[in-house]
Amino acid sequence: MKVNRLRPVVGALMAAATLTAVLTGCEKGGSAAGETAASAGAAKSAGTTAGTTAEPAGSVATETSTGTSTGTSAGTSKAKPSAATPATPAAPAGSAPGCADKPPTPDDYDPDEFALFRIEELPADTGKVNLVIQHGAWGCPGEDTDGAPFVVSGEDSRWALDQAAYVTAVTPITDSTENRRIGVQELIDWVDAHPDSGLVFRYETGDDGAIHRLEQVFTP
Repeated sequence: MKVNRLRPVVGALMAAATLTAVLTGCEKGGSAAGETAASAGAAKSAGTTAGTTAEPAGSVATETSTGTSTGTSAGTSKAKPSAATPATPAAPAGSAPGCADKPPTPDDYDPDEFALFRIEELPADTGKVNLVIQHGAWGCPGEDTDGAPFVVSGEDSRWALDQAAYVTAVTPITDSTENRRIGVQELIDWVDAHPDSGLVFRYETGDDGAIHRLEQVFTP
């Protein structure tokens, strides 16, 4: 009879012990969860702090820019100064580039022009006449002249002119400042009437070496 009475009491005690264990486990679980959450919060806080204290990307760009600036400055300071270009001497007053201010030498002669002084007849069967000429070069214009003179030097030379040559002339052979075609005989007549005039002509030769084109150069 006593045993039967104790069973309910033992059962109640056991139930109380079980409830206590359950409650204790819950309390521990809650504490562990709290600790876990606290750890996660601390980790997040640490990450935020690390992100805040990390050097921003702009700082790297600034350092790069500073390095470039320093390199440029250093390069500029090391560059050698360019040599000064020597000044070109000024041409004398009244002179033109390349003009002859004294009687020219054969190396200075104009290769395409000469001064005509006389014309000599040749036998008619040759079909040519001789031009008595002098070689020269264009001189420097004077202060009181409108154009440059043709300066000759050396001795007279003779050059054959074909009787059928293409000839043009300006003043004073014609009354024009533009070239007009004239005949070879018209040229001969004028030069015979005005010997040693020294008019300047530009010429071209043919296959036979004689002059086949003769054009007077206008000189003011």
